[in-house]
Amino acid sequence: MAGCGIGKEHIRRFQQLPDQFEVRAVCDVDEDKAKAAAKEFSIPVACTGVEQLCAMEEIDLIDLCTPPFLHFDQIKAVIASGKHAFCEKPLASSIAEVDELIALEASAGGLRVMPIFQYRFGHGLQKLRYLVDLGLTGKAFLATAETAWHRGSDYYSVPWRRNWATARGGCVLGHAIHAHDVLFYILGGARNVYARTATLVNPIEVEDCASISLEMQSGALASLSVTLGSVEEISRHRFCFGNLVAESNTAPYDNTADPWKFIGATPAVQKEIDDALRLFIPKPEGFAGQFTRFYDALENGSEAPVTLADARASLELVTAVYYSAEQGLSVDLPINRDHPRYGSWLPANVRAK
Repeated sequence: MAGCGIGKEHIRRFQQLPDQFEVRAVCDVDEDKAKAAAKEFSIPVACTGVEQLCAMEEIDLIDLCTPPFLHFDQIKAVIASGKHAFCEKPLASSIAEVDELIALEASAGGLRVMPIFQYRFGHGLQKLRYLVDLGLTGKAFLATAETAWHRGSDYYSVPWRRNWATARGGCVLGHAIHAHDVLFYILGGARNVYARTATLVNPIEVEDCASISLEMQSGALASLSVTLGSVEEISRHRFCFGNLVAESNTAPYDNTADPWKFIGATPAVQKEIDDALRLFIPKPEGFAGQFTRFYDALENGSEAPVTLADARASLELVTAVYYSAEQGLSVDLPINRDHPRYGSWLPANVRAK
């Protein structure tokens, strides 16, 4: 485990799965934090560098919970050491880097790189995915995703969070990325993006508000709103299909968990929905849900629960949002090598510094 911020929550969830995972070492550039985490969670080794984790033969997997600007090089180092890599968002700093990681994984002899998108595995969202897979939802028409959180000066007292060079982006990349991945998980990817972003809440370099309009590949429409200036924090998803409406709870950091509303178009459809959901078998949620599914995928030789292709779709949206907001135009997807932001989504004035 590398990084003792959100990494401590990862450790808690690994330790909920003792038959599948054992945390053998923890790492942080702040030695005191590493030692404190090792003591708190009874982990035998505390160190200060990812390279030290890479050198440990008894480790099969390294989970990277480090600042975004470090991820790409650290993932490559982990794979080069013969270990699987988990990595917190954002996985990389450009679509070009994700494509390089896709090629690296393909040649790595079965080693996996798994992006962390734990919100996919909340029971409420999993019920919707179950209904989609059963064909009960009908055609998708419209979806909305709201990320209305609050971040103030205390949050931005951590210097790397304030700037493009180290954070790689603001609320679109660092906060709403999970809500937007949830949208893609249910509806598939987008084919066109129009976005506005602004820095209105805090005196920082990156954006803290955004309004985004999407045309999905299916033809459905979606509206995404993000702010870090909401005095009441909520997260919310609402999906309108031909046969039902699905709406999440509004818990800011747990909205993919139960309860969700599933409202059928007719009493007969409602009965089909209710009958189907009685057969839904819940699995672990959140980080533990993603970790246990990864373990099962290794055992079965199947695809990981979240893939580099999923990360590419997520960061392709991020790239399109920033380019659209900078240029004031809609952006068609996919974004490939010939796009001016393929190598970096950073705004032109930032890349020129």
